[in-house]
Amino acid sequence: MSTDQEEQLLSYENQVNYYTNYISENPLYEYAGTYADEGISGTNTKKRDEFNRMIADCRTGKIDMIITKSISRFARNTLDCLNYVRELKDLGIGIIFEKENINTLDAKGEVLLTILSSLAQDESRSISENCTWGIRRRFETGKHKMSTKRFLGYDADESSGKLIINRKQAPIVVRLYQEFLDGKTADYIKRIFEREGIKNWDGGTKWQSTTLMSMLENA
Repeated sequence: MSTDQEEQLLSYENQVNYYTNYISENPLYEYAGTYADEGISGTNTKKRDEFNRMIADCRTGKIDMIITKSISRFARNTLDCLNYVRELKDLGIGIIFEKENINTLDAKGEVLLTILSSLAQDESRSISENCTWGIRRRFETGKHKMSTKRFLGYDADESSGKLIINRKQAPIVVRLYQEFLDGKTADYIKRIFEREGIKNWDGGTKWQSTTLMSMLENA
């Protein structure tokens, strides 16, 4: 891919559209589907629902070739990466990494993959360490960097960057804790909130008991 194309592929939607069209328009391929996890790191495969669905479809014979942008998009954990590549190779399924120009079914594919996967894992660890360092420095200066888009009870003051209480939502948070202290479960409180039409962070009236439990654990 050219530099211009790579710049266009930076967004999630553009990447999905690119590969969908790339495979569908190639007469040598039969499009089996696009599997894409939005905004999830490749460091660990446990929370990557689409990745795991793709592997499951490979095991049931629905896929015989995977095309992905790069090794770091597939997995940044060397052990995970190699284990899946070897399992798929045993099933006769190849993975084409466009950026590295590797086809895992080639004889030299796994040697190159081992080296490049190790580099990708080092890159991920370096990014993680840099992020941790930045968080610690902000803590030391009393600053925070927190998204309040899906937050209930607080907003971020744009001028100071500090959290301020959302007066409309605060009573909901207080009510949640009070109901819980009165012995009600998160699932029971969920049903109460929905029955009373209490609005959540996005203005809807549907609640998740796991969300409420997460709020309780943030105390």
